[in-house]
Amino acid sequence: MRYAFPCNIVRDEEEAKETGREAYSVAFPDVYGANTGGWSWEEALEMAEDGLGVALSMYVDNREDIPFPSALEEGQVLIPVPLIVAAKLTLYTAMREQGLTNVALAARLGLSEGAVRRLVNPLHRSHISQVEKALKAVGRSLVVEDRPAYAPQPKELASGGVRA
Repeated sequence: MRYAFPCNIVRDEEEAKETGREAYSVAFPDVYGANTGGWSWEEALEMAEDGLGVALSMYVDNREDIPFPSALEEGQVLIPVPLIVAAKLTLYTAMREQGLTNVALAARLGLSEGAVRRLVNPLHRSHISQVEKALKAVGRSLVVEDRPAYAPQPKELASGGVRA
């Protein structure tokens, strides 16, 4: 699965009126709880990536399936999760599909259950080589795709226009 999700970044006119500052709201239609915002376009993009990672970690915490990203629609921005988060979500998904517990994967890897719990936790810092080893143990691997970074700010927003 590709762990890059479309999001809507919209200039928040109400906030701009109240505070006199530029503001943007961010929402991911496919990921419950991944709503955030920023005081600039650049900050909104940064917050979108952070918010997406945190929201997806809640799916893991709640033992729910990770949602599939929908197709990118006109006006949306595609936000990828960081590489290590994608690797951990892949491991988590493979374990769910196989009905594999942390204890069972720990036995395969010669690790403790706590170590596997941390390998699956998107918010815990892990070394990518450890996650890759666990992925191999569940019959999975990663493919890395190179693409341009985030989309630039739309012209109508840069010039002060409104975008719905």
